[in-house]
Amino acid sequence: MKTSMATCLSAIVLLTNFQLMAATQVEVQWQDPEKYRDVRPTSESRKRFRESTFKKLDTYLQELSSKLPEGSKLLMTVTDLDLAGQVWPASFTGLGHGSSDIRVIKDVDIPRMTFNYQLMSDSGEILQGADVDLKDMSFLSRTSHRFRSDTLGYEKSMLKRWFDKEFAITNRSY
Repeated sequence: MKTSMATCLSAIVLLTNFQLMAATQVEVQWQDPEKYRDVRPTSESRKRFRESTFKKLDTYLQELSSKLPEGSKLLMTVTDLDLAGQVWPASFTGLGHGSSDIRVIKDVDIPRMTFNYQLMSDSGEILQGADVDLKDMSFLSRTSHRFRSDTLGYEKSMLKRWFDKEFAITNRSY
């Protein structure tokens, strides 16, 4: 009984350490988010929507970073974000005055993201870096089924394509 309890505790400590290590693989700074082109909510406060959006994108970037070389760290500073589509008042779309606003997705309202990044080695050496002006002009025709029901699916699909190309990730599953 004591051995199995000690083994469980050791496993928990190892898992916690692994999660902490994975959590520091990407650091994203959202610089002056109030000035971003379009991170507008449809039915909640702007601040809460921004925080939720950034958290979801941070989590997704953490997932993507698992494919980076072990011990490396990706530092990103986002300077602009423009979500796919535009937020329209419900009354403009025929839904009536009491309804929430909606995000209307058309092919002319492409997702965009401007940022700079540095990929650092575990010793602090800069392995690569650049200023990036990311946009996906064909976002409606190439978003995978994986992202279809995701509220940030177009943006995640765009980030995945950039990430795979930039870091030469060969296991592509769009």
